[in-house]
Amino acid sequence: MATRPGQRDLTTGPIGPTLLAFALPTLFSNVLQSLNGSINAIWIGRFLGEGALAATSNANIIMFLTFGAVFGFGMAGTILIGQSWGRRDVEGARRVFGSAIGLVVGAAIVVAALGWVFAPDILAALKTPGDALPQAQIYLRVIFLGLPASMITVLIFMGLRGTGDSLTPLWFMGLSVLLDGGLNPLLIAGIGPFPRMGIAGSATATLIANVVSVVAIAVYVHLRDLPLRLKGHELRYLLPQASLVRLIVSKGVPMGAQMIVLSVAGLAMMGLVNRQGVATVAAYGITFQLWAYIQMPALAIGAAVSSMAAQNIGAGKWHRVAEVTRSGLVYNVVMTGVLVAAVMLFDRPVLGLFVREDSPAIPIAAHISLLSTWSFILFGATMVLFGVVRANGSVWGPLAILFVALFPVRLGFALALAPVLGADALWWAFPLGSAANLLLAAAYYRYGPWRQGRMAVPPESEQETAAVKEPAGALKPVA
Repeated sequence: MATRPGQRDLTTGPIGPTLLAFALPTLFSNVLQSLNGSINAIWIGRFLGEGALAATSNANIIMFLTFGAVFGFGMAGTILIGQSWGRRDVEGARRVFGSAIGLVVGAAIVVAALGWVFAPDILAALKTPGDALPQAQIYLRVIFLGLPASMITVLIFMGLRGTGDSLTPLWFMGLSVLLDGGLNPLLIAGIGPFPRMGIAGSATATLIANVVSVVAIAVYVHLRDLPLRLKGHELRYLLPQASLVRLIVSKGVPMGAQMIVLSVAGLAMMGLVNRQGVATVAAYGITFQLWAYIQMPALAIGAAVSSMAAQNIGAGKWHRVAEVTRSGLVYNVVMTGVLVAAVMLFDRPVLGLFVREDSPAIPIAAHISLLSTWSFILFGATMVLFGVVRANGSVWGPLAILFVALFPVRLGFALALAPVLGADALWWAFPLGSAANLLLAAAYYRYGPWRQGRMAVPPESEQETAAVKEPAGALKPVA
């Protein structure tokens, strides 16, 4: 099958170099997205103050939970697209893409309307501070307006990666970041011909960036005739097919639930940290900022491994799936390990970027980093293993493992040992939870039933099922 610029056939050629070349654009996209959030926070903080920052923080929690569902549906679509692409079923890949877009757009419009109406109630339920409530309401309502465009963009990005193209999403993520970061100060402060909109200006900048980006990438996909373009009779694929919707939802909900489990566990840990005093809370906040960047290689490699494994499962090349796993584990140790070592060696200067050099939070943050940061190497290995088993549609096992590692193990240890170890129980809980997560994931990868699963695209007409041959993805793996 012919490939286009930026697109890779993940079922042929050397596995290690191909995986790395595929993962790096995803890593850079993640970095750009995080930098965009940091830059916008700087603009809001400098122009509007701490109250506005608190307002956006509360609104962003809501949007993170909302995007958890999109992540799940997007991952399910990516895997189905990857398997279809691996077995050279272009029409199947397009049908999955169309159903995913139709499903999510319909849901996003409903959620956006409800979010606009119930924004005050949502913020009140979160106990948003009273002085931040009016700004948070304005910001959240505008962000909800942009929800359909941002969700479509995410789905297009993930779908393209399923076909082996991780470069195109990088370019359009860059476009979105440039627009969002550039328009933020102009619309917040009313610079030049732009109106002074305050916090609504920051949300409006994000809205404009999302709309322009989704239109631009849709036009690009169509003009370049990329694999997921829909035209002519294929536009009917945007009307979700019932069998595909059932498959996407059944696999997407557990994957989205993983994001919710992570969020709830993070909020619970934050509640425990809040008991340790202001300096410790500040130190944890600083360290958490660093962790957001340290985990990026692991997330990018995990996503790349999932797409690559899905294509090879679709092609029936199970021997390559095992090699993809090994290469992903090696790259994680190298890339995440380098970042961990850099943070450990230069912790004081890096931490000093966030607070004054004489801040009491710096030695606490350095101590937290010493005890916990290295555990992200274990976290990365788990992301690789989860990425592989999810590539064949196994989603409940990783969800159960994640729940056990975060709640009975991590939070249980922190609560049980806090009277003995004090705050150190919280910091040691991170590597302990990560170790449990990795051990359970490795056991599931080695002994679990995920290889016998099947995640095939159903025929366009469900009455044709009996006439369709078993796809290559259902072949038994090599022992």
